[in-house]
Amino acid sequence: MAGMTRPLLNRRLAEFGTTIFAEMSALAVRTGAINLGQGFPDTDGPEQIREAAVRALRDGRGNQYPPGSGVPELRTAVAEHQLERYGLAYDPDTEVLVTAGATEAIAASLLALLEPGDEVIALEPYYDSYAACIAMAGATRVPVTLHPHEGAYHLDLDELRNAVTDRTRLILLNTPHNPTGTVLTRGELTAVAELAVARDLLVVTDEVYEHLVFDDAEHVPIASLPGMRERTVTIGSAGKTFSFTGWKVGWITATPALTTAVRSAKQFLTYVSSGPFQYAVAEALRLPDTYFDDLRADLLAKRDLLSDGLAQAGFEVYRPAGTYFVTTDIRPLGESDGFAFCRALPERAGVVAIPNAVFYDHQDQGAPFVRFAFCKRLDVLAEAVSRLKQL
Repeated sequence: MAGMTRPLLNRRLAEFGTTIFAEMSALAVRTGAINLGQGFPDTDGPEQIREAAVRALRDGRGNQYPPGSGVPELRTAVAEHQLERYGLAYDPDTEVLVTAGATEAIAASLLALLEPGDEVIALEPYYDSYAACIAMAGATRVPVTLHPHEGAYHLDLDELRNAVTDRTRLILLNTPHNPTGTVLTRGELTAVAELAVARDLLVVTDEVYEHLVFDDAEHVPIASLPGMRERTVTIGSAGKTFSFTGWKVGWITATPALTTAVRSAKQFLTYVSSGPFQYAVAEALRLPDTYFDDLRADLLAKRDLLSDGLAQAGFEVYRPAGTYFVTTDIRPLGESDGFAFCRALPERAGVVAIPNAVFYDHQDQGAPFVRFAFCKRLDVLAEAVSRLKQL
């Protein structure tokens, strides 16, 4: 067949096959295992927000193409959220852009801001779409590894500074961090900000877990630090906060120039999406503080249930300060290959997890680590813990 002498898949994507999430979720279905791999809740979010989406559908709001930047109600709600929570003032007309989830926000930001030959620093381990989007932009990813130490993962600021070269275009941050559960401190973010200002770097920051922080952890948007508002694209999302991951409603906040650049790429990806859901998310962002407090309390109880159970089952546990994932070390169980462990776990214990090595360029660094999601019902987590103790 003509053209078959060349591989069909674009060479920039040749290293990316079916995602590990699809593979492990299919394994869960096939074996009937409890799926603690992919990060989606097993219950819906607030009934009043679901009803807001139904109301929008019935009222004919969003059933046709919404505005390219997102419906005004949601853009205004996002701007109010950033101001009330963090003191960050954004113009909803020029500095807020609604996207098809955070995934599209990441893709549009990187496609807009990167040229072939640019380097992007990403904190390793990183969400898998980061690597794919950097590759699609023709840029080069430069991983800076978070290292486990004393029960948590830490950023080596000297390693970060040494990673910057004359070709570095931007730093891609994620805090609270998936998969490690690390929440970068104000001090760490201040150092990152000072580096970005000194080297004139852009920052794209994925903050979709901003409301899922525990204990004494504090979420600090890097855009709120000196010199950073004008060089930062901040990404948010409704899916993780309101437990409607299938709605795919995300957004960016940035200066007019950065927002215009990202919109220029975004308009040729989905153009628009999730029309009626945008109106519902606008209402969700205005829920009282008690909603967010109850969400954290619920997830904190689930974190502790799963973390304690994993420790009792023999794992070394890195109890997260944020997100709804917990990373474990399988070496105390006599294992060292996370891929083999996760592929065998459904048959051995009836539970699905994700090998952290898929989030690394330096796969040897992530080989013995495995991620579990705790955004599930308490009874489901209790059953998973009971099964894992069989190990």
